[in-house]
Amino acid sequence: MKDIGHWINGKRVAGTSGRFSDVYNPATGEIQARVALASPEELDHAIAEAAKAQLGWGATNPQRRARVMMKFGELINQHMDELAELVSSEHGKTLPDAKGDVQRGLEVIEVCMGAPAMLKGEYTDSAGPGIDLYAMRQPLGVVAGITPFNFPAMIPLWKMGPALSAGNAMILKPSERCPSTSLMQAELAKEAGLPDGVLQVVNGDKQAVDGLLDSETIQAVGFVGSTPIAQYIYGRAASNGKRAQCFGGAKNHMIIMPDADLDKAADALVGAGFGAAGERCMAISVAVPVGAETANALIEKLVPRIEKLKVGPYTAGNDVDFGPVITKQAQERILGLIASGLDQGATAVVDGRGLKIQGYEDGFYVGPTLFDNVTPDMEIYKQEIFGPVLSTVRAETYEEALQLVIDNEYGNGTAIYTADGDTARDFASRVNVGMVGINFPIPVPLSYYSFGGWKKSAFGDLNQYGPDAFRFYTKTKTVTARWFSGIKDGAALNFKALD
Repeated sequence: MKDIGHWINGKRVAGTSGRFSDVYNPATGEIQARVALASPEELDHAIAEAAKAQLGWGATNPQRRARVMMKFGELINQHMDELAELVSSEHGKTLPDAKGDVQRGLEVIEVCMGAPAMLKGEYTDSAGPGIDLYAMRQPLGVVAGITPFNFPAMIPLWKMGPALSAGNAMILKPSERCPSTSLMQAELAKEAGLPDGVLQVVNGDKQAVDGLLDSETIQAVGFVGSTPIAQYIYGRAASNGKRAQCFGGAKNHMIIMPDADLDKAADALVGAGFGAAGERCMAISVAVPVGAETANALIEKLVPRIEKLKVGPYTAGNDVDFGPVITKQAQERILGLIASGLDQGATAVVDGRGLKIQGYEDGFYVGPTLFDNVTPDMEIYKQEIFGPVLSTVRAETYEEALQLVIDNEYGNGTAIYTADGDTARDFASRVNVGMVGINFPIPVPLSYYSFGGWKKSAFGDLNQYGPDAFRFYTKTKTVTARWFSGIKDGAALNFKALD
């Protein structure tokens, strides 16, 4: 049995707490490793060492930090296949999907290569008689990232890239279900030139999370996970005087108008609803066709597409569409929600229960499931299922469909499929959701914008990656200066390049 420890001061170290959590292979249901869960003493040591290392890293000029990001990005690209293999082996997603996981994280690192431009301050000369006024962006110090199992490569990179580029040290606590990818990323960051101690990877459970939230050294916390935990972390971090950006659950709707290209809409729903077994906070889990004719035609197009989906282990080849869910508990919860949908009157057009794959009978598989005639009072509508289940809620009018999205407690992502520009513009303007797609099913912004939801999908003022991340990971210092003496004598005649 392989033991997985931590990354402290530039090297892998074994855990000393004596507590472990099992790491499964979701495709087979077998335990493949155990990961150490940090003790309070181990966490405190990692934080103290990070605080020491941050002083030198924060004093390093932004260009040099950017060069580390350049090399880091190059190394991620070189080791794409190895990182994807780690993601697939612990999460269960297909290799092409795992490579996408790495790639979307790499894109944020690429933006961080231009971090000096994001860290510029402001300057006004002669703001008053002989007075100059300027503002500087400075690192916070030591910050924490708490990341989920469903994107083991992407979200840690979303957190560490901007935080480190801005001159902070980071304590990263990845999901204990998928710990290996973050450890390899830390190794690559060291190879890229990141000083020891600036990035610490500490594996742990709620005890480690609470330790981060209560530490006086930690200045900010970034989190991605479920809404109840996001709300808990945000509240505890804020009460301890920390900055916090906490991203939670979702119930993403896609409205399909009568004038939409239904083939394109059906393809989009299948990809957005069932990719990665539905374990995405930006997955489309609710289809809202407008009008009975649209709904009937859409269901007719969805069924053969869904029935053709191939479910299996990532090792079965690149024609596998999606793999298992993360744990036995997740599998049982999803199957229970499917059963509740039937009990509450929804129609299971495609029922994914009972899926068994030869040779992988103990894997955590759920087949693709399509419900019709779902209503907002049903549990399958109210809960974030986080599995390969697509619910169809029929609407008679556009206004009814729009109001369904507006009334939902979550506000992460939404989409509309239509050929009418007026409808699309009206939807984008009125809907109270953070990320909107027009004829685009999963509207995750490119890395030079920022990612973030509304309502119960996000807690905090600033979003992830892009410009908001650099605002989150820096504090502004404003200086008002007046000089009474003249300019100093002497001149330097040689042109000296910046270090």
